[in-house]
Amino acid sequence: MTITEALLRDLQADALVREVLIGAFWTLVVLDTEPVRCGLASTLRGETSQDGPPIPEAGSLLGRRARELVTWMDSKETLRASVGLAAFNALLEPDEASFVELNASEVIIDQGIGGNVAIIGHFPFVEEVRQAVERCWVLELRPRPGDLPAERADELLPQADVVAITSTSLLNHTYDELMDLCQDDAFVVMLGPSTPLTPALLSEGVDVLSGTIVDDVGRVRRSIMEGATFRQIKRRGGLRLVSMAYEK
Repeated sequence: MTITEALLRDLQADALVREVLIGAFWTLVVLDTEPVRCGLASTLRGETSQDGPPIPEAGSLLGRRARELVTWMDSKETLRASVGLAAFNALLEPDEASFVELNASEVIIDQGIGGNVAIIGHFPFVEEVRQAVERCWVLELRPRPGDLPAERADELLPQADVVAITSTSLLNHTYDELMDLCQDDAFVVMLGPSTPLTPALLSEGVDVLSGTIVDDVGRVRRSIMEGATFRQIKRRGGLRLVSMAYEK
């Protein structure tokens, strides 16, 4: 069973789609619920396709059922998958009682002291982790100075005691392969605004989820419309960073 199949298996909710906004960096799906709920996902554009537009249904998404869009999570067209994951996140009704006070970088450092840490994706805190732990590998599709090419995951992930994995792995469909490379007892953190805050992921081997909840849809919507990066969205307000942890 793929991670997408596992997530869809446990999804019960549904609602009409009020808006789909595909910004330069972030995709937003707003549902016709009370109160209004919305979900975020990275806008992941694939290579130009000769098979037609990435979203053939564009222009006719409003009023559809969110569960229809959620099935797009499995699409090979990553822009379509971005809409699907944003719709999935919108359908996850926040369970405030399940959120815990955790700082993802601090958890990675605490768990990684004396061991090997692998970070999939170049996050702003990587230098902090590099200085705090004995060995830290940052694997990137587009490596920056000090990073390693993503192709070395086969070699390095089996050696990692702590693995921090970007939630965009759900969009480019690398999650299952990456998790298969991890040690059975590796401590795994998934992070990024696209992260689905659902116990279903925790039951699939992830120890900590760090994602976002949108509290002010209008404010976040405007930022995305104007091409804001996540750092800009966070600075302008309207959302908060939250975490969930596996209870052993």
